[in-house]
Amino acid sequence: MTPEPQKLSPTQLIAAICVAEIFSMIGLATFPALLPTFISEWRLTNTDAGWINGIYFAGYLTAVPVLVSLTDRVPPRRIFYLSLLLSAVSSAGFAFLANGFWTAVVFRTLSGVALAGSYMPGLKLLSDHLKAATGDSDQSRAVAFYTSSFGIGTAASYYLSGVVATEWNWHWAFGLAALTPFVTIVISAIALPGKDPVHTGAPDTHLLDFRPVLRCRAAMGYVLAYTAHNFELFAFRSWIVTYLVFAAATGPGTTTTWSATAIAAFINLLGMPSSVLGNELSRRIGRHRTITIIMLTSAVMACVLGFSADWPFWAVVTLAMIYGITVTGDSASITAGVVAAAPEGYRGATMAVHSCIGFMGAFAGPLMFGIALDLTSPSGIGGETVASWGWAFAFSGLIVALGPLALALLREKEA
Repeated sequence: MTPEPQKLSPTQLIAAICVAEIFSMIGLATFPALLPTFISEWRLTNTDAGWINGIYFAGYLTAVPVLVSLTDRVPPRRIFYLSLLLSAVSSAGFAFLANGFWTAVVFRTLSGVALAGSYMPGLKLLSDHLKAATGDSDQSRAVAFYTSSFGIGTAASYYLSGVVATEWNWHWAFGLAALTPFVTIVISAIALPGKDPVHTGAPDTHLLDFRPVLRCRAAMGYVLAYTAHNFELFAFRSWIVTYLVFAAATGPGTTTTWSATAIAAFINLLGMPSSVLGNELSRRIGRHRTITIIMLTSAVMACVLGFSADWPFWAVVTLAMIYGITVTGDSASITAGVVAAAPEGYRGATMAVHSCIGFMGAFAGPLMFGIALDLTSPSGIGGETVASWGWAFAFSGLIVALGPLALALLREKEA
């Protein structure tokens, strides 16, 4: 008789799934991390670059309604594993076949679809197993660690992409990204050796009927706040390396041994403590209040950072680090809020709506940022003046300031 696999404690399970998630994110920032190389090698405009950055999230939001909703009806790990395999295939395709704008669009779209089936289904997989182990206890800390691990994976993606591309070339960077999803599969298979918990209270509506979620005002407030958050977050992540390169060449006293990709990696690494601490603050003073304070602070920081490109480089980097903290400080609180507000039996569907509508912001952010750069430049080629960067960042700050407005208008009660 085969012995029953040893089950991990809730803390060990959270840690294992978070580590697995980090490995799954290694390919997420490879393109934006190496964006200056692609702009030069492929002669891309900023709008072209914005499309390639944004199309990743268009692929995500196209697939996420189906893939995440399915987790209410089938074991989440099936979707999780198949999507990780697609991630490996899309990164390998980029490494070996991408040679310009259109091929990059194809493979980045596939990568976005893969993220749709791994990120939120991974959280659903974790929350289902935690609920089976601990009942209806508060899962906001688990959500905080999971969502903040996204930032660690992104930081690792920036750093490793820069190191590998410098040592060899960008093809090798995407080749590495094709291997790490298999590490995620191995870790999660070890951490979750048994079957997924049996679904109870499964929805009696059809797969893409999101009306119960759309009618839930509390959940939709968080969804719209998440959309504004993602617009700012992914505009920042997509353009930060290019902005730092510009600032280093523009401002006085640029003396640093760190590359722009290493600085971007460190900024993204700050996302984990800021997201976790933001969630802890929300447990003490309330989610709505915490999210509002962080988002409005972030909007102000966006305006300051954008117009500081000709300041001393150490000041620009310091401001970018502070901005990186405010950009991610509300992430865990928003996602924990929507999970808690989900209608009974519709947690997966709620997460699908959260991801689908929310990642419209992730698609629009990088694209609109690039368009803003071009439109505000006297020559029509953005990123050549401090003013064009300033107005692009200010536009991003304006969008994120809409998040607290959505929370206030759709608020039912403190979550």
